[in-house]
Amino acid sequence: MKRTLTALSLSLGLMFTANSVQAETTAVDVKSFTLKNGMKVMVLEDHSIPNANMYLFWKVGSRNEVPGITGISHFFEHMMFNGAKKYGPKMFDRTMEAAGGANNAYATEDLTVYTDWFPSNAIETMFDLEADRIGHLDINPKMVQSERGVVASERTTGLENSNWRALSGPVKGVAFIAHPYSWPVIGHESDIQAWTMEDLQQYHKTYYAPNNAVVVIAGDVQFDNVKRLAKKYFEPIPAQTPPAKVRTVEPEQTGERRVFVKKASVSTPNLMLAYHIPNSKSADYYALDILSSILSDGKSSRLYKGLVDKQIAIAAESYLPKSFDPNLFYIYGIASQKVSEKQLEKALIEQIDLIAEKGVSQHELDKVKNIKLMDFYRTMETINGKANTIGTYEMFFGDYKKLFDAPELYNKVTPEDIQRVAQTYLKKSNRTVGVLAAHEEKDQ
Repeated sequence: MKRTLTALSLSLGLMFTANSVQAETTAVDVKSFTLKNGMKVMVLEDHSIPNANMYLFWKVGSRNEVPGITGISHFFEHMMFNGAKKYGPKMFDRTMEAAGGANNAYATEDLTVYTDWFPSNAIETMFDLEADRIGHLDINPKMVQSERGVVASERTTGLENSNWRALSGPVKGVAFIAHPYSWPVIGHESDIQAWTMEDLQQYHKTYYAPNNAVVVIAGDVQFDNVKRLAKKYFEPIPAQTPPAKVRTVEPEQTGERRVFVKKASVSTPNLMLAYHIPNSKSADYYALDILSSILSDGKSSRLYKGLVDKQIAIAAESYLPKSFDPNLFYIYGIASQKVSEKQLEKALIEQIDLIAEKGVSQHELDKVKNIKLMDFYRTMETINGKANTIGTYEMFFGDYKKLFDAPELYNKVTPEDIQRVAQTYLKKSNRTVGVLAAHEEKDQ
């Protein structure tokens, strides 16, 4: 049966049709090939505007690190812009901008992703730039030392300016006792200062090998031309021995864990609840994603009405990361003035327990489904959204074709599913509680 992004009719009566997207995309529109060196390239032709983009998904993140080299994946997100054999320091950005393009990059627990946006007539320049830094990155000691300082400063500034970051790091470190998700993506300060040149050279050789990447190109391009350019620029880069698999499995948590973080600049307590959940390939992913939206998306969400409207919290949110391995479901709140951390914790847990005990209404569920589907189709209206979503599903769900099943999988979630996952995962024995405050609250 042909898979297509046709719209679903939900019980609220909201209809999506093929006309609701600028260019309806089907699974067969995405073509792919694999180069002799193992690099997979996926192409989606979309001639709606004379632009294109290239996403390079590298299967390397902080989960691939070990103690002593934490933060090295994030470091390469910086280093990849600092010069290679043909295009020297600062030339990557300058050459791209001269061609009318722009770029960005990000590193996560699981991936490092580079994005290039450009006029379609500049596509060969993009291939040339990327091939140069993949195959011939200049890991120069002087540049390494400079970027090491940049990353160390970024880490310090982030901890000072972001209460979320200041709290989530310690929470992860307590919630995970074995798996490498236990450390922050930016790494530990001592490791940042201790990476050796050998560490860096070996890491780039291993993880920036073409057989460890998936490239997605979408926009005003021709499949045959993309294939020709990929063979010309990417195929000569040699494959490497595949990276070692992450073998550590986090043991089941069997009791609540707690961590307190003191920070003088915090005006009111911040509280984080973290619950272990399966990876993104789990059948429960869609129910958990909808549960997260029910809890914190918009002013009609459970956390907003239950905490913000009642002036218990000035903000409250939940976060469900996509991940290769079992990860955490985060719930975060910032107390209002004169509200203690214990009061905030009690209020957050009450909202979770209410769903676990009484479930959600069909009306509440349908409203969230409609919003999620509108967001999904809105994302798929742009070439950038298409490329990013195709690559994301290929990486986290094992096959880009599964994105065309996503609307139906969201639609199948029932109120019983929401209650079940709340009962299964958001329970005390599976919970880590983190408190960030200026002063530790006295026991009563």
